[in-house]
Amino acid sequence: MPTVTQDKPEPVRRRGQYPKEYRRDVCALVLDQKRSVANVAKEVGVAEQTIYLWLRQERIDRGEQQGLSTSEREELSALRKENRRLKEERDLLKKWTTFWIRESDR
Repeated sequence: MPTVTQDKPEPVRRRGQYPKEYRRDVCALVLDQKRSVANVAKEVGVAEQTIYLWLRQERIDRGEQQGLSTSEREELSALRKENRRLKEERDLLKKWTTFWIRESDR
């Protein structure tokens, strides 16, 4: 019968915790040095699936695969953030305009 250990589980890693340079270096081991993902994953201590995701993005950044490059993703994220802020400002101005119109009619 299995026993329950008192060891604490390892903390869950957050997305994007590895620096971009580190991810590029790991991808270079696979793409440029022709090493297997399993071999590199064991060596660096990162899950194979994580490396496959990094490889997918690295191939896009290198132009070897279609998709949004890292810089395009960052730009899109910034534009969405700005769009959200502008919509909030617009909605606030609409509310204030309505308020001032009602106040001036009194």
